[in-house]
Amino acid sequence: MPWTRVRPLLLTALLAGAGVTHFVKPGFYDPIVPHVLPGPARAWTYVSGVAELGVAAVVARPSTRNRGALAALALFIAVYPANIQMAVDADDSTTKAIAYARLPLQFPLFWLAWKVSRDARRQGSPARVR
Repeated sequence: MPWTRVRPLLLTALLAGAGVTHFVKPGFYDPIVPHVLPGPARAWTYVSGVAELGVAAVVARPSTRNRGALAALALFIAVYPANIQMAVDADDSTTKAIAYARLPLQFPLFWLAWKVSRDARRQGSPARVR
């Protein structure tokens, strides 16, 4: 199976899996919600879970894949501060090292979303609502 067919499946699965875990294990996400955001962390955990599930659905459809992949890229950028918050708040040196090591690992997600968008444009998926 060519990468142009695998990448959207991978992106959809990653987004859907992460979205589901926001509801199954919200206690993992609550502490990494940046402290500057207003309101309870749990609300932001659920909002980001809904966003991931919604974006996964848009990426899954070939006719909306380009828009979905661009939304995924924006979402990955928007939640990056939570990864920074996790690193800053880590309470022991091992957890802190792992959390900081995770930060550059987010960039392949940016790349994946961009590639899926580019592939969709090449295959004729609309860039915007017409």
